[in-house]
Amino acid sequence: MAPSLPPAVLLSVIVLLGSASFLPVTVGTGVFKLTRKFSSKGRNLEDFRSHDSRRRGRFLNSIEISLGGVGSPTSDGLYYAQIWLGTPSQSYHVQLDTGSDILWVNCYNCRNCPKKTDLGFNLRLYNPRESSTGRLVACNDNFCSLTYNGEVKGCYPGVPCQYQLLYGDGSGTTGFFITDSFKYDRVIGSLKTVHENASISFGCGAEQSGQLDGSSDAVDGIFGFGQANSSMISQLAALGKVNKMFAHCLDTQNGGGGIFTIGNVVEPKLPTTPMVPNQPHYNINLKGMAVGGNELKLPTDLFDTSGKTGTIIDSGTTLAYLPQAAIKLLMAEIVKPGMSVIESQGFSCFRYSNKVDDGFPTVSFHFVNDLELKVYPHDYLFQLEDDLWCVGFQSSTSQSNDKEYFLLGDLVLTNKLVFYDLESQAIGWKEYNCSSTIGVQDAKSGSVYTVGSTNLSSLSSRLGIGSGALFIVLISSVLNYFVH
Repeated sequence: MAPSLPPAVLLSVIVLLGSASFLPVTVGTGVFKLTRKFSSKGRNLEDFRSHDSRRRGRFLNSIEISLGGVGSPTSDGLYYAQIWLGTPSQSYHVQLDTGSDILWVNCYNCRNCPKKTDLGFNLRLYNPRESSTGRLVACNDNFCSLTYNGEVKGCYPGVPCQYQLLYGDGSGTTGFFITDSFKYDRVIGSLKTVHENASISFGCGAEQSGQLDGSSDAVDGIFGFGQANSSMISQLAALGKVNKMFAHCLDTQNGGGGIFTIGNVVEPKLPTTPMVPNQPHYNINLKGMAVGGNELKLPTDLFDTSGKTGTIIDSGTTLAYLPQAAIKLLMAEIVKPGMSVIESQGFSCFRYSNKVDDGFPTVSFHFVNDLELKVYPHDYLFQLEDDLWCVGFQSSTSQSNDKEYFLLGDLVLTNKLVFYDLESQAIGWKEYNCSSTIGVQDAKSGSVYTVGSTNLSSLSSRLGIGSGALFIVLISSVLNYFVH
């Protein structure tokens, strides 16, 4: 059931919307910039764990809509995108997250929304009254019914379609849905784009609480790429404009950057493993682990998926979380005899002055269909000081009140092309140079377009994108469609 907004917030929603209207817009293919959010250097280690702890509230508690961010402690951290909403379009900075569903931004008259950020840009509040194409999504609209898998009880015409998120740490966000113009750069050929608009329904944040009401690294909202009907990829797929597939490749080895695409990745070819069915997130079946080629003798019930969720793949999580039994055996293989372990803010750290890839083993995760995920020392070890290294693998019990699970975040996903095929319910990956290019097939024409952060650098002067930019590329038909 859809949540109810507090009376004061509901009143502000009605006043805020005023006489906003909606006009048809066109849909195409697009590109926009992503930026790294924060660096591990000089930061409190607990920042990474706190970010993941807030996200664990989504996975481990009952909520109606999910949200989160994207992170990696081995480089500059979380990624955010600059997007444009409304007519005339206004820019907003939003976190990119494959583990949450909706696109939402903080709205004008929002209670307890952050007022400033240390990320180098000004925060902006969305105001539908300032957009000629913005309109309220009512609780009897089709989008609201799809979001809540049925009619909203107690609904009558004109009442806003609402959402509410509650987190395990007490944080929360409340808001309502808006439909408005979303601007991006449509790909019309290899390394060629044009400006396009799409009609997208997204969340308008009316009130924040707890950890969400302000922080030094605040952004304007969240851009979710989950499986729910409310996600942008689901909306575009329902319109027949895209295949329900996407991929990301986050680079930490070539100065940053990478690729995030919607569409069918055909070059390179990627092996896949099936997703666990009927799960709200991206879950797959883990069969075993090895360290330095030696299989870990883990209890078999850790991999039992009967009635469980399997291993969660989430680019919105900074670290990687494993059951305590796996952490214990893993650390015994990683830490060398005689090495002094320093416990710092929940992380196991040690002094080491040589090249970590030469001195520590590769960790491997084995999945159904013989798909292997290798994690190298430079991925799971991050440098806190000149010769002080910390292990990014964490116990899941530290985040979940003794609940045991496998959750693999950006710690293990960077420097790999990761492909999510929602149509075939499969996930695949391959070690890849994320500063190079990939081939993505157009949803309508069947043409294969070359996209990639480096080769799209010709857009730099027009969009203000540097050579290390990380892009999202929306692959759909080169034809324009009107959305009514």
